[in-house]
Amino acid sequence: MTVISLGQVDLAEMDPEERARLINCLPGYKPGMLVGTCGADTQSNLAIISSHFHLGSRPPLLGMILRPNTGSSERHTLSNILATQCWTLNAFTLGQSARAHQTSAPYPRTQSEFAACDFTEEWKPYCQAPFVRESPLQVGCKLRQHLPLEINGTHMIIGEVSALFFPSHARREDGALALDRMDLVTISGLDTYSQPELGVAFRAARIDTPPTEL
Repeated sequence: MTVISLGQVDLAEMDPEERARLINCLPGYKPGMLVGTCGADTQSNLAIISSHFHLGSRPPLLGMILRPNTGSSERHTLSNILATQCWTLNAFTLGQSARAHQTSAPYPRTQSEFAACDFTEEWKPYCQAPFVRESPLQVGCKLRQHLPLEINGTHMIIGEVSALFFPSHARREDGALALDRMDLVTISGLDTYSQPELGVAFRAARIDTPPTEL
């Protein structure tokens, strides 16, 4: 097997698009979600992300990293969240991945990705942002903290879960969700979508017993 060796100088001199695709692959498989928002004028927006993460369960907190506006691209998701203080996270299946991927196209603010990408807005209690009706897992979030990151100009957004909707058959006996029962997608890099099969689950690790499968 041939091993490719790249140092800091090699990465710095690499074509920017090639470097972005390479570095985005390094975290491995990531969860994919559609972020639903609306502006103060109620114009809806939908954007795919793979940068969200669990931050705590008491209170229930989820974080995500968003990029800022640039000279060539507006970031409607970020400005909508800062304006309305809420958003939704909507999982999707492999069959929906092409439409989900299309939400990353640079649509103008006046064009809703819901309509452009054939998703349906769904408005529910506990959250003033639109959900994706076709999503098997819907999460409503309220803004708790906004942290601009000086290192590269991105923004960390931390939200508290305010609403949660999922099919009853996806709930495990221990309270967790079996994501495979909802056929949810993972993302690798910027453009590859996969549907994981059932893996192996273990009970909480203890120092005096070997790993035990659930």
